[in-house]
Amino acid sequence: MTLSFAPASDPSLPLHVLEQSELEGWLENQPDHVRAWVSTDGFSAALGQTLLIPGPNGTPEFALAGYGNAAKRARKRFPLAAAAESLPKGTYRIASGVPAEVIEAECFGWLMTGYAFDRYAPQSATGAALIAPKGVDAKRVEIMANAEALIRDLVNTPASDMGPAQLQQAAEALAQEFGADFSVVSGDALLDQDFPMIHAVGRAADQAPRLLDMNWGDSGPKLTLVGKGVCFDTGGLNLKPGASMALMKKDMGGAANVLGLARMIMALGLTVQLRVLIPAVENAVAGNAFRPGDILTARNGLTVEINNTDAEGRLVLADVLALAQEEAPDLLISMATLTGAARVALGPDLAPFYTDDTKDAEALARAGQAAADPVWRMPFHEPYEAMIEPGIADLDNAPSGGFAGSITAALFLRRFAAESRYMHFDIYSWQRSKEPGRSKGGLGQGPRAILSALPEMLDL
Repeated sequence: MTLSFAPASDPSLPLHVLEQSELEGWLENQPDHVRAWVSTDGFSAALGQTLLIPGPNGTPEFALAGYGNAAKRARKRFPLAAAAESLPKGTYRIASGVPAEVIEAECFGWLMTGYAFDRYAPQSATGAALIAPKGVDAKRVEIMANAEALIRDLVNTPASDMGPAQLQQAAEALAQEFGADFSVVSGDALLDQDFPMIHAVGRAADQAPRLLDMNWGDSGPKLTLVGKGVCFDTGGLNLKPGASMALMKKDMGGAANVLGLARMIMALGLTVQLRVLIPAVENAVAGNAFRPGDILTARNGLTVEINNTDAEGRLVLADVLALAQEEAPDLLISMATLTGAARVALGPDLAPFYTDDTKDAEALARAGQAAADPVWRMPFHEPYEAMIEPGIADLDNAPSGGFAGSITAALFLRRFAAESRYMHFDIYSWQRSKEPGRSKGGLGQGPRAILSALPEMLDL
């Protein structure tokens, strides 16, 4: 599935996007037949409401789309997508009504109404096509939309078809598409090359644990992306109850999101030296599974007491962050699927992130707002460092007490990023119910915000 704008040469209907407060004034300048048609239909310009206006010969002359009011739009990520999903099949061009500061995000949302996950059964998407408005970088929006489709496809695919081997195939296919270098360290070779915690978490599964390593670009600042690739998380010997396992196919959402971001960066040809690192594992239960009470030694020499095998994501990320910081990247970003504590604090819709750099945080917040990809800064709260120090080992992977779980996880990871300029995202990567431009299921959270902030953060 390729998401794209319609060719500018295609026959199309003009689409006037109207706020409710503007409808009366707009109607005053319209001919009698238009006013009569709008009145008869009861069109009020409510958010998502649409109406085709016929011309003298009865064929559609133009279309109207309701844009509601500011309060209603604030409750939808992509307000225009609500209209796009209800328009009759055809091709449209925006003639008026969408503010310039949101036009790119609205176009992205429109394209995403064409996404459907149809790998296992036929699915329908909207039939409405859009011609790219003047002033919109159509290539950039299409690149972002298709990267988002990649993220959603990866997260939506069940673990039966998206284990560590299949995640490797997806990453390798992306590398081949853009001419990137790609390598894998798998199975017991992880021990030989000093990735003991990746090996420990994934060794009980039928598919061997592995580290995926992709490199692209030979000039510009060094940007390293690290994504949690836990393809299924049973909880290990701290076995999850059934209800908590229901969405664990999405526990590789961090990996999916960094692959989507990498696709954007490479397709846009940004001047960076990009490295993508993904520990791909399944946290399974078997006789050789790692256990509560075990003490593991990470790549950087720190010892970790295992107090919960369900806190496995930070273990596999730790080895990779230790590797990443060895080459001193200009910016190191990790992404992992949501800790329960972050879900309670911010819910599923906001992407929590951590950084010590206030300028980076401000750039990211601005970019997230403009891209309709909202993020929220959380604190690396230094006094909580003691909570991840158990005494018997250097670090505790799951501090007791139940307090500040997202913060302590982020502090744990920061120990392995060392002195790097580091940013961590703790994302949900799932849309619980259908919304305009956001189908139920896998979801990108953070990549478009990061992409928009990179020029400022890396002086591109």
